[in-house]
Amino acid sequence: MTRAMNQPNVSLPGHRLEALDGLRLVAALSVALFHFGFLGATIDYTRMSLPAAESVLKYGYLGVPLFFVISGFVIAYSAEGRTPVQFAIARFARIYPTFVICMTATFLVVLAFGAPFLQTDLAQWAANLIVKPELLGQKAMDGSYWSIFYEAVFYGWVVLLMALGAFRRERYPAIVLLWLLISVLDRAFLSSKILRYLLLTDESAFFCAGLLLYAAFRDGYTRRILALLALAAAVAVYQSLDLLHWNRANYHVDYSDLVTAIATIAVIAIVAAAIRLPRLPLPSGVTLAIGGLTYPFYLLHQHIGYVAFNRLGDALPPAALLAAVTLVLLLLSALVWRFVERPAQDWTKATLSGWAGARALLPANGARPHPGIAN
Repeated sequence: MTRAMNQPNVSLPGHRLEALDGLRLVAALSVALFHFGFLGATIDYTRMSLPAAESVLKYGYLGVPLFFVISGFVIAYSAEGRTPVQFAIARFARIYPTFVICMTATFLVVLAFGAPFLQTDLAQWAANLIVKPELLGQKAMDGSYWSIFYEAVFYGWVVLLMALGAFRRERYPAIVLLWLLISVLDRAFLSSKILRYLLLTDESAFFCAGLLLYAAFRDGYTRRILALLALAAAVAVYQSLDLLHWNRANYHVDYSDLVTAIATIAVIAIVAAAIRLPRLPLPSGVTLAIGGLTYPFYLLHQHIGYVAFNRLGDALPPAALLAAVTLVLLLLSALVWRFVERPAQDWTKATLSGWAGARALLPANGARPHPGIAN
């Protein structure tokens, strides 16, 4: 291991890792191509598909694990120096207002234009306000929302560990080892739905990898961190291959174990590389917009995209139609980020901080500025 790899990062907490913004967009586009070019026709939500590219697009779902690795890193970064209440307010303000806005937009589009492929009603919209509508016997307004629930569960555990004083870098090895052990035992022997949703046992290794990458970012790549990263990567491969059984049965296509394993390791390695080479050759405003629009795009793209494909029909060749719809959704997402999401986040954070401050739940000096990479 070279000295450069071992060197800890001493950048200030507000330092923005621009490469992570680019990776977020890559992950979101990967998932969108999976939905648009492969999944929609497979589950009969649209006739739009790109059969010639199926062998590549069917792996696009791996953009979600990429999000989870980034999340593990960013959440560790965001939590450092905050109280549990500060962290919880920052995360709620970051995730929930945008979720409600985009979920409602999807509801209105599907209600007005979705039939006969997609249908909805007010009961489904109301149930989706809890993010996990299946708990109320309703379907998610958009198929992408399952990963938002996983993120929320992860945040909940972080808040709890912070409250117990256990979410510190020196404790990450113990947290990671215990989490990976429980996950492997569950997936190998129990297959418990409760453990899957409570401890994310089918995706935990990706969050663990992100935590370890943050520890390396701050303290350098020690032998212990490298060993744990290797373990997390191994468990991530195991979890990815376990998921293939479900994919094969439900999508009725074959997947390569080798390709999946290589792609899984690459997901972790790409994030590791991005935090070592943080700058992008773009103006800072552009990278800020790229990072900002990704979350609205992820929330808006799937079912609204299907509605667009179904309505436009044969207006364009499939590849051109996919590109046009994706571009329009990216532009729409940028507008949502700039003019809707940011004011909603600011209002939510100010309101919750005022409420918490009035009850002496926040330090007298208030919440520290949100780290740039956590936006």
